[in-house]
Amino acid sequence: MNDSAMTSMQRVLATLGHQEPDRIPMFLLLTMHGARELGMSIKDYFSRAENVVEGQLRLREKYHNDCIYPFFYAPIEVEAMGGEVIYREDGPPNSGRPFIREAAQITSLQFPKVYEAPRLSEVLKAIRMLKERVGDEVPIIGVVMSPFSLPVMQMGFEAYLDIMFEGPELFEYLIKLNEAFCVEWANAQLHAGATAITYFDPVSSPTVTTRDQYLQYGHQIAKRTLSRINGPVATHMASGLALPIVDEIAETGSAVLGVSTMEDLGELKAACCGKLTILGNLNGIEMCRWTPEEAERQVKAAIAKAGPGGGYILADNHGEIPWQVPDEVVMAISEAVRKWGRYPLDWIDVAGS
Repeated sequence: MNDSAMTSMQRVLATLGHQEPDRIPMFLLLTMHGARELGMSIKDYFSRAENVVEGQLRLREKYHNDCIYPFFYAPIEVEAMGGEVIYREDGPPNSGRPFIREAAQITSLQFPKVYEAPRLSEVLKAIRMLKERVGDEVPIIGVVMSPFSLPVMQMGFEAYLDIMFEGPELFEYLIKLNEAFCVEWANAQLHAGATAITYFDPVSSPTVTTRDQYLQYGHQIAKRTLSRINGPVATHMASGLALPIVDEIAETGSAVLGVSTMEDLGELKAACCGKLTILGNLNGIEMCRWTPEEAERQVKAAIAKAGPGGGYILADNHGEIPWQVPDEVVMAISEAVRKWGRYPLDWIDVAGS
């Protein structure tokens, strides 16, 4: 099918303006799959910017993706700070033992400058190379971990909760350090050529913290941090709930909200209408077991609920499609979006979802 009516950038910009472009944009957030395309191990693939660049370009050509996603792996920030990364053969690299092992260490922490951290510099190199290749035809999406959520990897969840509720001075000190790092890292990616930044903030989700706790902590941190990022930002809850705090997320300055498969897209669309563009919410775990026919059914149902009127980008619910999802299923998702996602969505009026 021909997608020549609009470039991916034009399609996404229209969607962000809550208008109907030629079709619904799809963000197939594929990271490790580039290693499969190049016949490499995941560890070797992420070892060089050139591998990620080639992998992302091949994935875009293969699946007609509407974004470039030069995200390496979640713990790359704590790796730059001295943390351990554990590689797997069939999944994303994960954090090892937290590098903050005693709360008293916090006051003596010194984080490296972004441009002096070898692994972060490799990401920036990949973004620059991708920008040279794709120009303004397709959005390049950078990623940061929120200052409020990053401590889970820095010191472990239980220890983090202890200082959040019982050690306010240490909590505020760590958050201040994380905010400065987050802003520097986001702006470095934008300077390298990223179009926008995804702000992953699962600890702010009502799945993890209460609404009152979010208003006291995550909301205030996000407002301060996003105001200093020199480009558009999408807030992503990484599978967590968001509906109870939609209005507050909009107040942070975020333009897009990554939503959970546990929430109804129709309700989310109504809550976000005119305030936030929705990104989601295909179930990445279930996707591993889908047939191509089921993939098409799920895509069609999502479009029926969230597609009318623009303001919707189809994606998975977590921000990273699992390694175990077969190529044929990803291809079926792509084909279904290009089949059922073309505006006007007249088939919804005739057939419903």
